[in-house]
Amino acid sequence: MIAVEEALAQILARATPTPIETVKLPEAHERVLAQDIASRRTQPPMAVSAMDGYAVRAEDAVLGARLSRVGEAPAGGSYDHPVGAGEAVRIFTGGPVPEGADAIVLQEDVSVAADGAIVLGEAAIFGQHIRKAGVDFATGDVLLKAGRVLSPADVGLLASMDWPDVPVRQRPKVAILATGDELVLPGEPLGPNQIVSSNSFAIAALVNRSGGEAMDLGIAEDNIETIKEMALRGKDADIFVTVGGASVGDHDLVQPALAELGLDVDFWKIAMRPGKPLIFGGLADQAFIGLPGNPVSALVCATLYLAPMIRQMLGVTPASIPTRQARLGRPLSDNKARQDYIRATLSLDDKGRDVVTPFDLQDSSVLSLFAHADVLIIRRPHAKPAEVGDIVEVLPLR
Repeated sequence: MIAVEEALAQILARATPTPIETVKLPEAHERVLAQDIASRRTQPPMAVSAMDGYAVRAEDAVLGARLSRVGEAPAGGSYDHPVGAGEAVRIFTGGPVPEGADAIVLQEDVSVAADGAIVLGEAAIFGQHIRKAGVDFATGDVLLKAGRVLSPADVGLLASMDWPDVPVRQRPKVAILATGDELVLPGEPLGPNQIVSSNSFAIAALVNRSGGEAMDLGIAEDNIETIKEMALRGKDADIFVTVGGASVGDHDLVQPALAELGLDVDFWKIAMRPGKPLIFGGLADQAFIGLPGNPVSALVCATLYLAPMIRQMLGVTPASIPTRQARLGRPLSDNKARQDYIRATLSLDDKGRDVVTPFDLQDSSVLSLFAHADVLIIRRPHAKPAEVGDIVEVLPLR
């Protein structure tokens, strides 16, 4: 068996960057930038008003001053003459500040006389309510870096920077093949010794959430020829994943079946719990991960290894989800030689501090508790007993 850290290092070493493609701006949300992005324009391109009101000269804008209204500057329009002594220009939010004006008086601080002149109910100071040219950004400013997962705000920023087409990394294609005579798809008739397949759906969701593109190849019977035939359907994927059949029992046929297709195994046992029987290596031009069949084991391994591999291929930093610390909500016994990942809920104590409380049941087949877990408590090999209130390392799941 190899350690978790060594397993992850070997997996990430095979994670080569995916090619760059260009997508339209509306399709860029949650894609990963392939290069640094510099603005193609200055925002705002000129000084503009931050409020509705009047553009004035600050030296004229004393309390009670009476100013002549000489024009207006709406957003998308302009007043194209200098503002002189004793003059004011009606202006709206986003309107260009006319030459000569250096302050904005709010419209609610002004009264309008019968002859159209305005009377100031508040004085103005120099620069008041004016957004300077380039206050947001300037042409050439690098505002978004390669490897960034684009948020809604990022998409808006790209639009403001005048980028209608966005260079992103191609989503890694991940082919997923479930194995086992006992499995049927949801909604299909169940035989007396069969169960509903759930793993491939959960792994596909994790792939898509991590930035990949899942390809569900279906369920292969416990038959070497069938596994080989169905595996070939995923030959165009970047990563090939099997679920189940990763151990060494009489019905664990993944390794012998794929060996006939050229599987090169780097390792197949990790010193962890749950999830010891994980196969990793290369299959022709693909990376190969053979996940264990127990639902929790499969999801823990996919969280620790498959998701980081996808993120590494996309150039996301860090590739692995960062761990954090929390206080323990109930005691834990000492740990043995394998690194343990314990499902737990997260809450806050009366001081607003994170508290994690492990579930009593940690069986690797119990998916319902995993679905309600917020974190995995990481217990290092040979960890000593931990008491309530002790600081522990946790891996967020949400």
